[in-house]
Amino acid sequence: MNIQTTDEKSEETFQEEQFSRTILLLGKKSFDKLKSKYIAVFGIGGVGGFVAEALVRSGIEKIDIIDNDVVSESNINRQVIALHSTIGQYKVDVMKERLLDINPNAQITVHKCFFLPETASQFNFSKYDYIIDAVDTVTAKIQLIEESKKAKTKIICCMGAGNKLDPTRFEISDINKTSVCPLARVIRQECKKRNIKDVKVVYSKEQPILLDTPFSKESSNKSDHFEKKIPGSIAFVPSVAGLIIASEVIKDLSN
Repeated sequence: MNIQTTDEKSEETFQEEQFSRTILLLGKKSFDKLKSKYIAVFGIGGVGGFVAEALVRSGIEKIDIIDNDVVSESNINRQVIALHSTIGQYKVDVMKERLLDINPNAQITVHKCFFLPETASQFNFSKYDYIIDAVDTVTAKIQLIEESKKAKTKIICCMGAGNKLDPTRFEISDINKTSVCPLARVIRQECKKRNIKDVKVVYSKEQPILLDTPFSKESSNKSDHFEKKIPGSIAFVPSVAGLIIASEVIKDLSN
């Protein structure tokens, strides 16, 4: 006979109340299914931060967050974890604290590294139910796609969200059906070279705004040529891309 303590009852009641609106929408069976899924979010910036938060608010409890960057002043205009009080802190540390404040039962694993071909061996892609690609470079994106395909793990990739002003132009598509987006064009070409098919992406059909901006010193890869210029960004574009990705993941996993 199982006898619940007062603390256990209050915790269970709290959980039911916290997610009651989600359960109304998805149904208890689908919601319970979500709680058992294991997600990895690569890149905790303007897009990835909103993805991670929306997933945990939707009931996902097991999530890995991967990034080696720290919060800077220039992040405050668009990143959910960027505040004056968090400047200089690792993004994954701030994100973990925030996610646990949303759901204390969540199991958040932090990886303080940038995902690159050299760091790919640190991850077992077969243990994840879904991979979210919110990283910046072509090299890392292609590697994530290749590793996910090898492991037969679902992946969704974010294409360019910089130099855009209209969040209503984002669409979910297969990479081979994308247009307009310069980053999507390069990823599409790289996937064709490798005979990679069926890659789900979120991309925008808005023409990038041409800006006279400085060049970034971070990217030296020739395939990242379009990313060398520091892109302009604003609060309501990468956040929407992140929320669209989260919605697609939740729908895929709760089906």
